[in-house]
Amino acid sequence: MSYLLIGNISALICDDCIEPLANARIRVYLPDTRYPATCQPKGIFNDLQPLSAKDVLMKADRLLAETTLDDQGNFTLAWQEVHLFTEPLELDLCLDTLPGGNGSIQPRNFHLCSAVLHWKRGADGYIGAYAYVVPSAMWSKICGDAGAWVITGTIKRHRPVIQQPILRVEAYNAISGKMIGHAYTNEYGRYTLRFSRKDLYNGTLQPVKQGRCHMGPDVYFRIYQQDRLVLSENEEQAAAPERQDLAPCSCVNLRYRPSVVKWASGHIQGWINDVITLSGGRSKKKREQLRLTNALL
Repeated sequence: MSYLLIGNISALICDDCIEPLANARIRVYLPDTRYPATCQPKGIFNDLQPLSAKDVLMKADRLLAETTLDDQGNFTLAWQEVHLFTEPLELDLCLDTLPGGNGSIQPRNFHLCSAVLHWKRGADGYIGAYAYVVPSAMWSKICGDAGAWVITGTIKRHRPVIQQPILRVEAYNAISGKMIGHAYTNEYGRYTLRFSRKDLYNGTLQPVKQGRCHMGPDVYFRIYQQDRLVLSENEEQAAAPERQDLAPCSCVNLRYRPSVVKWASGHIQGWINDVITLSGGRSKKKREQLRLTNALL
């Protein structure tokens, strides 16, 4: 008899956004006979437990099967019968790279579970399924340790439209003034933007301020529909509390108008105000200037 295990491994960026762990590896091990089954962790939804290189090496002789997750986080594992279907198995996860090739590249091993999986008897053997979603807090910590950031969110017009256009989203670091990444929205207006620690400062030192626990950027955005700018923010928007020191996994929702929206700052904002004032009260101002001139004469 043979065993076939199918499943999916994904992670929560935020409460409403899941990303598949593409190119991660999943391993299945026989139980450790040195310890009774009653002493082994039970349940298939335990939190990830980090494993050292030594931990992985010590269980190498119990490895049953190993495979790589596809772009959707799906996997298929098969092996010949060498144990009872009532025995527990160990499942481990290895993240050499994070989704999108983001962050540092190095082995990151985690213990998923030790449990008796549910098997269904078929004509050719036993078939089982396993799925796991890494909680957002755990995933944020893993990304932070790897120096990787991911920002997701939805972009909507102030007035809803039937068909959501494809938009280009650019994120800028207010500390350096440089673009740190870009992404395109899908048919639902969802974008997912990734960047690494090396993309943040590019040789410049980040000011260390009290309370900055993530060492993340202060971000503002620009949005384009084709080549037309529809939203342009600047450092003023990055000064908002929810835009400062962004966590490795963050959700930022944005709104824009179909015409160009320019959030100008500093002398640009002042210039625009002057133009508006002059255009609205030009005649009155000219009459006042003329009155003062005649009085002096």
